[in-house]
Amino acid sequence: MTARMRPRDVLDLLLELTRRLTQEPTLEKALQQVTDAALRLLPGEHASVRVLDDSRTRLLCGARSGAGASKTPAQFRPGEGVAGWVVEHGEVARLDDTKRDPRFARRPGQGFRIRSILAVPLWSAGRTIGVLALTSPRPRTFDRRDQDLALLLANCAVPPIEKARLERLAITDQHTMAYNRRYLLPRLSDEIESGRRRLRPVSVLLLDLDRFKRVNDRWGHPIGDRVLKLFVDRIWLATRRQDALVRRGGDEFVLVLPGTTFEAAQRAAERIRRTIADEPFQAADDLALHLTVSIGLAEWNGRETAEELEARADVALYRAKHAGRNRVSGTRSRTKARLSN
Repeated sequence: MTARMRPRDVLDLLLELTRRLTQEPTLEKALQQVTDAALRLLPGEHASVRVLDDSRTRLLCGARSGAGASKTPAQFRPGEGVAGWVVEHGEVARLDDTKRDPRFARRPGQGFRIRSILAVPLWSAGRTIGVLALTSPRPRTFDRRDQDLALLLANCAVPPIEKARLERLAITDQHTMAYNRRYLLPRLSDEIESGRRRLRPVSVLLLDLDRFKRVNDRWGHPIGDRVLKLFVDRIWLATRRQDALVRRGGDEFVLVLPGTTFEAAQRAAERIRRTIADEPFQAADDLALHLTVSIGLAEWNGRETAEELEARADVALYRAKHAGRNRVSGTRSRTKARLSN
């Protein structure tokens, strides 16, 4: 933006932004509306909204607009860079010249020059949850009026962030941070419908830690909870971004594998089995536990429901358990439709 907007136009833009934010179906699209509006209201050439993750250890980029948007770093840590400083201190940062401010650190490969920065915190329930930042290649770009407008925009970004957080909490297991049982059947049904439309396979793994009850009985539930969290972390490392891990209950987990054939799911299951068995779980400073996992596998047959597919994975898991544990067992269907990767 090169010319200042009239106060009435600013108000109209903010009202229209608020209306649009209530209609956007996803957090990403809502935050994109905020960064686009920031570049219409304020004299920067790049705008971004970053949001703290649930662990409050990473500041993730939720949306970005303008020059150099594709080269913006994907994440910061609290305290790192100007955005991290704002989140850590809960204060506005207005840098007139980055060459003279130690809070600014140019990153290797940064494809656009930054001389001015305006970054304001996003506040919710008395704590920072993110930051709205604007940058310019010219020094002394932003003034106090811009700072006040940026704070108004930041307030607009908070409701969709909190709405997404509450929706995420409703389908998340708070002990392991995997999805919870409420998420399973709707997600699996969606993947089956997508597979039907696109003629793509869908597979399911049902995972159960072998003799996990002994861990709880001998060392107590806090150690058991720690083991389950480590178990989930290992599964995530062995899977793809599009896969969905669900805690079905206790030490049983379901892994939904979109676009995955029986053979590919077998390879994934065996990779997970080795990941669990090959290295002990450091459940405490002086406690390393050697555990194994049994896995049941089923590929969608092109006709069955989500419940029926889950039931076949259950049968396969039963076979793996009764064949000696620490193994993968799969069930093929004779009625499989013609599907392709």
